[in-house]
Amino acid sequence: MKKPETEFSSSRRETMKKIALGSTAGLFGLLGSPFANARTPEMPERYKAGLPPVKIRSVKAIATAPEGSNLIVVKVETTEPGLYGLGCATFTQRAAAVVTAINSYLHDFCVGKDVDNIEDMWQSFYVSSYWRNGPVLNNALSGLDEALWDIKGKRANMPVYQLLGGKSRFAIPCYAHAGGNTPEAVAESVKTFMDQGFRHVRIQQGGYGAVGANQAKPDFKAAGFASEADNYMNEAAYLKSVPKMFEMVRKVCGDEVELLHDIHERAQPMDAINLCKKLEEYRPFFIEDPFSPENTGWWKQLRQSTTVPIAMGELFNNINEFLEPMANHYFDYIRIHVSQIGGITPAMKVARLGEWFNVRTAWHGPGDVSPVGHAAHAHIDLAVWNFGIQEAGRFSEKLQSVFPGCPTMKNGYMSVNEVPGLGVDINEKEAAKYPIGTKSNWQVRGRDGTIIRP
Repeated sequence: MKKPETEFSSSRRETMKKIALGSTAGLFGLLGSPFANARTPEMPERYKAGLPPVKIRSVKAIATAPEGSNLIVVKVETTEPGLYGLGCATFTQRAAAVVTAINSYLHDFCVGKDVDNIEDMWQSFYVSSYWRNGPVLNNALSGLDEALWDIKGKRANMPVYQLLGGKSRFAIPCYAHAGGNTPEAVAESVKTFMDQGFRHVRIQQGGYGAVGANQAKPDFKAAGFASEADNYMNEAAYLKSVPKMFEMVRKVCGDEVELLHDIHERAQPMDAINLCKKLEEYRPFFIEDPFSPENTGWWKQLRQSTTVPIAMGELFNNINEFLEPMANHYFDYIRIHVSQIGGITPAMKVARLGEWFNVRTAWHGPGDVSPVGHAAHAHIDLAVWNFGIQEAGRFSEKLQSVFPGCPTMKNGYMSVNEVPGLGVDINEKEAAKYPIGTKSNWQVRGRDGTIIRP
């Protein structure tokens, strides 16, 4: 039965109608206002269209040795006329093998692929051989990865560091290499670099492990064992010489300069631990590579035994090798050889991981890294917050003639060219003047002829 309408219900219904009508009128008024007529700004046509897709047309290796060390560069050419990228694939001890990997495998893998898909291309080539993490294929992959970043920077009309997040510092602090066969000679060498503006200097007496500083003929050579060209390391003499070297350099050069030293994995683990403890009073900036990759189980004891900062990882092949030691705070500096680990893409992943564990970067930058590789280091160094230090590059006139656009060094800082991409080019005609070789000598032996790692 329908309820009779009351005065209250009738009044309420009329009120609701008025509210609805008023809201509608207000809405039409709003739509007719200047705010309603304002249009959402349209994206400029050149941005709306985006960049047209570009494919890989060819990949090849360029091998050259202007200063004696074998250097390998990957050149990726594209379907866009004049657009190509360069990346460092240098594995100087096995350069010919890397050239074969690039020309015989990398080229066929890449042709026809989109240059923009760096991550996908990295992951797919990484597993394409099924077995992975070897230095030959890793170096080929590094060259490809850096070349693709070079292309991406050129397409974006930006230096690569901008694509990685922009600058975290105005330039890159570097350390130089001081050496000599006596502590006094090392100290004088340090003073020379300090006069050039370097605030960080690595000190070595003789070669790694003091090789060459001791002129005594070892027993294995007198016995006619092994090759006459093999190097000799007197382990006991080396361990005694390092604290004396630090003492002399501190006495001559003072406390302002930061001092570094590279054991280069050539001491036994317990000897390396005891050496680090003896060096604490000289406040080293870091001690590099105290253990070989075969002795990683000693890291915990090293960390518990000394407060000396440690740099590790130069010989690591796989980014996963960094996870456990970084999470456990076993070392303080990420010592990555970027062309060994796979290029900019994986190096950035390790660097970002390091930020969470207060581990800083210290990329490996010796003379057997091409200027393209040094530029790749520098672009990462500019971008990451947890940068630590960079091994300085030395770019002779001969190197610059082969690689126009090398990074520059001034007052202990490295700077890159403010141009799109990595900023380094290659003169292939000049490069061809300096063919690579296949000989290298990393054999170091003890007194009786036993091989000393690495």
